[in-house]
Amino acid sequence: MYEPQIVSAPTTTPAPRRAGVWLGYTTLLRWTLAQTGTMLPFVIVVQAVLAAGIIIGFGLLIPDIDTASAQFLSTGAPTVLLMIVGLVMVASGVAQARTNGTFTYLRALPVPRALVLLADLTVWLGIMLPSVAVAVIVAHWRYGFSYSFDWPLLLTASVLTALTASSIGYAIAVAVPPLITQLVTQVLVFFVMLFSPITFPADRLPEWFQAVHDLLPFQPAADLIRAGLVSDAYPASGRDLIVLLIWCALALAISIRAMVRRA
Repeated sequence: MYEPQIVSAPTTTPAPRRAGVWLGYTTLLRWTLAQTGTMLPFVIVVQAVLAAGIIIGFGLLIPDIDTASAQFLSTGAPTVLLMIVGLVMVASGVAQARTNGTFTYLRALPVPRALVLLADLTVWLGIMLPSVAVAVIVAHWRYGFSYSFDWPLLLTASVLTALTASSIGYAIAVAVPPLITQLVTQVLVFFVMLFSPITFPADRLPEWFQAVHDLLPFQPAADLIRAGLVSDAYPASGRDLIVLLIWCALALAISIRAMVRRA
């Protein structure tokens, strides 16, 4: 007598899902590169001009600048460049995408919305990180002092600073209207360049302002990158790393929340 056999349903494995996520990420990455990759030469030129303005221009404001002051100014320049690109260019790019409808189109694609953020940040990291090398070259050409690189710390601090700056810029752009984004980022540029102890020692600020900067990401980022560039003169601090990680996680959480919420 024939007995029907029960065929069990094939077990699903996460491999196809992982493959789909990877395909979606690489597709978005290629699309983002096609959209923003052409900006790379322009951004590098801007970075070179900004580096010259910070390292050479600020140096002219200090009569008979000594080696220690020149070194502090120069080793703070990479942080200023990363912050400007992240807070201004990333935020402006996202704000423009929201205005012309590109942001809405990308969120409507049948891929996890967090992948759109991941692809954007990947491209921007590739655009931002050369600013560290640009600042180092300009500073060496201008003042001629030597560096003592701590490469693991320098690479980690540079990537984390770039990720934090771009994540903050992204979070601002997705959290407020585009016009407000432009205003906020312009204010942040002046705050970073003139009122943050990045290119000058923190003890020149009032004590209450020093306490504020202990909680903001700008000084910790500068101190970590400076320790990576001149490791024999400036030690790294675990507290700086923790503060920077908290800001990076907070900005990423805001950005992801804005990406995944219902349109």
